[in-house]
Amino acid sequence: MTIPGHPIDILLVEDDPGDELMTREAFEDNKIGNTLHVVRDGQEALDYLFREGEYADASRPDLILLDLNLPKYDGRQVLEKIRADDELTAIPVVILTTSAAEEDILRSYRLHANAYATKPVDLEQFVAAIKQIDDFFVHVVRLPRRG
Repeated sequence: MTIPGHPIDILLVEDDPGDELMTREAFEDNKIGNTLHVVRDGQEALDYLFREGEYADASRPDLILLDLNLPKYDGRQVLEKIRADDELTAIPVVILTTSAAEEDILRSYRLHANAYATKPVDLEQFVAAIKQIDDFFVHVVRLPRRG
């Protein structure tokens, strides 16, 4: 298990450069010492998680921040593949998306997302949301040891 308060590896699956930048800024502003890895579409996410191609030596993330609206494979398809794999299924997945559609929320939880957060449009609120996610997953809960 990870030790509360110690840095973790986070995989951000995000195709929007602006949202990626805001997430990076949130980590910097909050002095979050976690390692942030970024992939920009569903195929890259699967390659990273299954350690294929250029990601053959990728570290196993402790937490995944997953956008739903992605090129190649959408976030729902990525989540489904994560939950179907014995080595990946224990990794917490937080859906971080612009969609507030009830059907997206329900489907994400049915696919066993650990949390669903709608991205705030305002930079300050976005930074605060990232900090809350970090506080919860780094300081409050125990995460499984990396595989």
